[in-house]
Parts: sequence; C-alpha cells; structure tokens
Amino acid sequence: MNPLAFIGAAACALLMGAAIQRGATCTVAAVGELMTQRKAGRLRSLLEASLWVAGGLLLLRLLRVPQPSLPAPFALTGWTLLGAGLLGLGAFVNQACVFGAIARLGNGEWAYAATPLGFYLGCASVDGLFAAARPQALPAESTLWQTPAALGLALAAWALWRALARWRQPWWTPHVATVSIGLSFLALLLLEGAWAYTDALAELAQGMTMRSAIRFSLFACLLAGAMFGGWRAGLWRARRLTPAGLARCLAGGVLMGWGSLLIPGGNDGLILLGLPLLWPYAWVAFATMCAVIALALHVTRPALKPAATRGP
Repeated sequence: MNPLAFIGAAACALLMGAAIQRGATCTVAAVGELMTQRKAGRLRSLLEASLWVAGGLLLLRLLRVPQPSLPAPFALTGWTLLGAGLLGLGAFVNQACVFGAIARLGNGEWAYAATPLGFYLGCASVDGLFAAARPQALPAESTLWQTPAALGLALAAWALWRALARWRQPWWTPHVATVSIGLSFLALLLLEGAWAYTDALAELAQGMTMRSAIRFSLFACLLAGAMFGGWRAGLWRARRLTPAGLARCLAGGVLMGWGSLLIPGGNDGLILLGLPLLWPYAWVAFATMCAVIALALHVTRPALKPAATRGP
C-alpha cells in the first residue's frame, strides 16, 4: 500500500470512528429503541448507511471507475443461522454490537477494551469447537450489478435531496454521521479493500498476518477517532473498571467472534458490505441477529431495560 493511499485510509478510519460516536449505529440500541419506544430511527440509520455504500458502488460502476476487490459471498446454511444467533446473543451480553463497543470504549468505558480481546479469542477457538463449520464460498457476482444503470443516477439524486433537506441543521447530526460512516467505508473499500476491524481481528486469529500491520494501524485510527468524537461530544468520562464488566464484555466478544466466523462476517461487515451487495446470507444473518437480540431483551426487559436502550 503506497503512503498516500495509507494516509487517505487512515483519515477515513479516523472519520468513521468519530462518526460512530454521533451516528445511531448500535444494533442493540436500535432493536431496544424499536421494542421500548416503537421507533425505528436507529434501525433506519443502519440501513441508510448500507444504502449509501450501495449507491456509491453503483455510481462508481456507472462512471467506469475500477471496482474495488470484494470478498466472495457465502452459502446460506444452518451454520449461518447458528452464527447469527451467537452474534446476536454476544451483542446482547456485551450490551453493544461491534459498532457500539467502539463508541462505548471511546466514551471512556474501559471494560469494552475486553470486547475486541474476546472477539479475537472467539475467532481463535472456533475451529476447535465447530470443526464441521466450513462456510461455502460462492461466485463473487452480486445481484446489485444486475440493477439498471439508471438506479445509480436515482440514488445520486436521492443523496442530493437528502443533503439539501438537512442543510439548515447542525452539521454534525446523527444523520450526517451515519452518511459519514457509509462514505468512509466506501473510500476505505477503494483504498484498502474490504476492511472492518472485526475482519482484522479474525484474520489475525486465523494466522493470516500478511497485512496485519496496515489493518491494525487502521484499527488504531478507528479507536482514536472514537475517543476524539467522544471528547468532542462531551461523552468522554473514565469509568471505573469492575470484574463483572470485564467478564461481561469478554464473554460477549467471544460469542460474537464465534458467530462472525460461522456466518461468516461481523455485523459491521454485514451492514456495510453484505446488505449493500444484496447477498442473501447477509440479509438473513442480520435479521436473525436482530431477532435474537429482541428475544433476549424481551425475556430480560425488567432487569436490563435501561442498558438495552442506551447506545451511540
């Protein structure tokens, strides 16, 4: 990776980290909001981030810009559903998905440093526990490429309309932050390829270290951006570490690590890559994850209602 491309990718990771603080991007908080307030604002924000990535990819294709290298999709199997269930359960135990964990860590909730560690341990141990699970890769063609070229122009017009509709509001609104996450991921896709911090942890756990230095440098930029965003938003306050909090985040990370390799894909990769590319396994996995979170919140609502509705 040339130095200029790395600088651009690092800037995108910093922006994404800061935007995670402002955007409504935590799946646990989104499902909690839907259940307790009957509002779908956070869930719409997640899907809008996916839409910006899809629209950007279509426009790049329409303009004949060289397409980024994309990973292959995978077959939808029972392991996909099991993985999605574990991913949802892990996010519930953690009280934040992989997006939300970064935001909470950036707020000074140091227990969430155990979430990436747990995720790594989960990825490292998945082969010993689920030896039969071997996700079946499919041809890398996407249904998105079969859509009419005019759809790219329509999405561009929609994006312009969305921007003009918001111009009178403060510039760093949750909507702008959500857009920033989608566009930052799209730029990272062009500069570095498909990148998510959970993918970097999974690759390291599986012994794929060829590009680990670059990918973990971007992870550090993501964390730095989240901390800066938390400070600017007035959310940063160092919280006291407790054994229970560390154990909860570690366990949640392990469960999410198992789930992400069984699907395969963490919820950040599902939202920002699988959903935009219209991969069936990603849509089913994300829906299953949300259903498991909703079920867990319903069963434990009297005890965990405040925590379940909290999030970036």
